[in-house]
Amino acid sequence: MIEHLRDKGLGVGFACRVLGLSESASYARKKRPKSARRLRDEQLMPLIEQVHAESGGTYGVRRITRALKRKGVQVARCTVERLMEELGLEGVIRGQRRPTTVPEPSAPRPPDLVRDFTASRPDQLWVADMTYVRTWTGWVYVAFVLDVFSRMIVGWQVANHMRTELPLDALEMALWRRRIKKDSGLVHHSDRGSLGGFNWSSQHPDLGGVRRGHGGLEFEDQRCSGGAASAVAR
Repeated sequence: MIEHLRDKGLGVGFACRVLGLSESASYARKKRPKSARRLRDEQLMPLIEQVHAESGGTYGVRRITRALKRKGVQVARCTVERLMEELGLEGVIRGQRRPTTVPEPSAPRPPDLVRDFTASRPDQLWVADMTYVRTWTGWVYVAFVLDVFSRMIVGWQVANHMRTELPLDALEMALWRRRIKKDSGLVHHSDRGSLGGFNWSSQHPDLGGVRRGHGGLEFEDQRCSGGAASAVAR
């Protein structure tokens, strides 16, 4: 990072102060010889690339580790995983990747309210998303809401399904934890997936004046001035 900033015209001393590093340590690190681990990595990386290429780009961490051991190269699986990530290599995944949300082309698209993803105060802009984790008992889905100003996760929810109540419960948790009131000016921004296609109805408690809706590309934002509201997957 320091070298990159220096190439951009910033002084090493200034970059170190911004990053909270020691300038003398930065210069010492450049003069210091490579560690044994780094020398070992530089020996393993061409071998990993060779095995990956010989497999037609299909081998993953486990198979490359086994192939190297068959060649007489003793290496830990975690080392292969780390170096493959550094090299940008990955194996072929059987089956399709697990999708989280799928955009619904027929759903209406309210105007995009967020172009600048910055905030000058807490609870001014929230962004939401979903992810998934494979466990021994199946897939687990996680919905979360993040405050752009503080980068703090203000609401979350975990479930074994991707139904609409999952992201909605995460949003409600955030509203409850942050004690959001009407006319707060809060904007809630999420992608335009099947669970992001929120409709209003009278079957859900008041969401406290949160603004939500769909964006022009793959985002959504809307604003609600109050009243009962709920999210329904389209």
